[in-house]
Amino acid sequence: MAKSHIIGSLALPLLLAGCQAVNTTSGGAVGVERKQYMFSMLSEQQVNQMYAQSYQQTLSEASQQGVLDKNSADAKRVSAIAKRLIAQTTVFRPDAGSWAWEANVIDSEELNANCGPGGKIIVYSGLIDQLKLTDDELAAVMGHEIAHALREHGREAMSKAYAVQMGTQLGSLLGAGNESLQLANTGVEYLMTLPNSRANENEADLIGLELSARAGYNPNAAISLWQKMSKASEGAPPEFMSTHPSSSSRIASLQAAIPKVMPFYQQAKGK
Repeated sequence: MAKSHIIGSLALPLLLAGCQAVNTTSGGAVGVERKQYMFSMLSEQQVNQMYAQSYQQTLSEASQQGVLDKNSADAKRVSAIAKRLIAQTTVFRPDAGSWAWEANVIDSEELNANCGPGGKIIVYSGLIDQLKLTDDELAAVMGHEIAHALREHGREAMSKAYAVQMGTQLGSLLGAGNESLQLANTGVEYLMTLPNSRANENEADLIGLELSARAGYNPNAAISLWQKMSKASEGAPPEFMSTHPSSSSRIASLQAAIPKVMPFYQQAKGK
């Protein structure tokens, strides 16, 4: 075997040595158990702090533009639904109860919502109003986004980016040729990045489904939500769909999981 191939084959194990295999949440009734690789030098606290600064900047800019919505019916709905969903997050990770959660609405035609690291939620009014979301459907969106934060998918994505960068630098330092560098990058991409990106969406769907059911929102609303999303994407795809593609397989996965979480919904409604 050529020297460059030997170096290239060693790069990935050395690279993965800088990562820690963790499971950020319990599996719940929906059974999310995938181990995640987090870059050991990129802590949860660092990522949360970085995102909190960005979040506050976004809110400040929205306030200056007069579009930070604190008092409308949409804002009150988002606040009430967030409170119920957040109360259930400790089922998946106990420390989430001590997060500095925030939920805000920005008055915009954009069809989008997100929940960043550390529990920073933004919902754009266009998503609620243009899709005419019910409370159950809005809970499905917000539960999905909260699940991304609970699973630390943002830190996971950053860890992957760091790993690719370090792999390239390591290969260069060790004198690997272009072919070996390409091999290392391809290995990282297929072993880490591509499978996890698909897995992340499925995990957020499933955990979000259970969160909303436990909070007393009908889990069947997740199906009508994605049907509405799919219809909205037939023209110019909304921003939300660029990172949350709807598909028949996604809806099928949700339908298969609904019986697992329906007892939580029925129990919550019976209180």
